[in-house]
Amino acid sequence: MPRRSIWKGSFVDAFLLRMKKKRDLLFNRKIWSRRSSILPEFVDCFVRIYNGKTFVRCKITEGKVGHKFGEFAFTRKRRPSRTNIGPGRKRGKK
Repeated sequence: MPRRSIWKGSFVDAFLLRMKKKRDLLFNRKIWSRRSSILPEFVDCFVRIYNGKTFVRCKITEGKVGHKFGEFAFTRKRRPSRTNIGPGRKRGKK
């Protein structure tokens, strides 16, 4: 995926920029903007990121700075591969 131009800077929603100045408002805050970048001012805050159905709680650490909020709230369920079929079942059609 192409990266955003350096001269444009990282994208952050306007309401998150307002929260940047008041850190106490950001604790345990609901965030719908999955496309916004995580800024260094958000480190050590807990936020709840919307995944399309529920809000996923996430702690912002230094390693997450520069990434997008949506990278840490998965939108799809993980399903294990069905390699083992139980005894008594037959594979495929005859």
